[in-house]
Amino acid sequence: MMRIRSRPRRPTLALLLLSSALAASPALAQDRRLTIRPDHGVPAGSPILIAAPDDLDPGLYALRSAPDAPAIDAVALAEGDARTLAFVAPEMAEPTTFVVSLSIRAPRDGEGVAFAPDGPNLKIQVDGDPLAVHHVDGPWKPFLWPLIGPSGKATTRSYPMEKVEGEDADHPHQQSFWFSHGKVNDVDFWGPDKGIIRETSRAVVASGPVLGRLKTTDDWLAPDGAKVCEDERVLTVHDAAGVRVLDFEATLKATVGPVVLGATKEGSFGVRVASSMDVDKKTGGKIKNAEALEDADAWGKPSSWVDYSGPVDGETVGIAILNHPSSFRYPTPWHVRTYGLFAANPFGGPDFKIEGRGEHRLAQGESIRLAYRVILHDGPAEAIDLPRRFALYAAPPDSSWEQDE
Repeated sequence: MMRIRSRPRRPTLALLLLSSALAASPALAQDRRLTIRPDHGVPAGSPILIAAPDDLDPGLYALRSAPDAPAIDAVALAEGDARTLAFVAPEMAEPTTFVVSLSIRAPRDGEGVAFAPDGPNLKIQVDGDPLAVHHVDGPWKPFLWPLIGPSGKATTRSYPMEKVEGEDADHPHQQSFWFSHGKVNDVDFWGPDKGIIRETSRAVVASGPVLGRLKTTDDWLAPDGAKVCEDERVLTVHDAAGVRVLDFEATLKATVGPVVLGATKEGSFGVRVASSMDVDKKTGGKIKNAEALEDADAWGKPSSWVDYSGPVDGETVGIAILNHPSSFRYPTPWHVRTYGLFAANPFGGPDFKIEGRGEHRLAQGESIRLAYRVILHDGPAEAIDLPRRFALYAAPPDSSWEQDE
């Protein structure tokens, strides 16, 4: 019996998998056994990405923990010679061994995560239900809107894209779900009618069962049209159970000269929650971080995760944002406000009164990487066991592979 040991590693978000590869039928390979050893347990419906043997062909696989157990879909992804296996796990409290077999079924149309053109924009669906639209038709920057939770309720504000009765109509640049910063070479990319961010390329590199992945590049342009810097973004949407899970990674690059990321609280990876969820409305909105600080006390504090929950159409829903330990200046401070702004900002140190979290300089050719997981959920933060979900995001469980005899 051949045994392959794979150590936990941060799964890369630059893995290349074309949707057509899922429907292809690679040559039948010998079944393998995969053992997962969860240190902290795995909540049901959690995405897992682990290192796989280098000879595991890209495609769709079936995982079974017993001969009569239902099959779990898994996707093998390839980046060069490296391989990663992605699947949505059942509840696991103890080490579990799965038989990994090449799937004999073809994915159904619209199954899992699907992307569809919508004029210049891109619709994102999960199992046929709308999740979000990737917008590039706004005046300032790319953004996702609406952002639909597992119960079908919009978790982010519609203004200024649409005017909805009862919604707050302030800060029009806070467009649902976005990435920008208030001071880049002294250009304000956060506020309205100043610097703009324009998408320069877009590729759907994975779709179908288990996950979908969108890779884009963007130019950051000063008001006179001069290029300040650029970024590469990867959005991974997991077909998770009971929650909606989006991984967002942005690599900011100094490609045309030095870049100074200025010290300001106005940044950087942001969400504007639905107005009915605002803590200030005093109807049940709640901010909570990993240190159990709540509401206004969570503002400006470094933390591995923060959750913002509250009522939408009479039901409690929430958005949790987790900061990956490999992300620049982890744990990030949070520019999270009781009026509904929810942003991770590693550059706001002077405003937050935190040393070492202010201005950062990039020489030409240098870059930084920011990484976050967004979980849309029903109920309050306590309903989804965020400490365990963060532990799983921060480090995949230990795993090992064996070739069947």
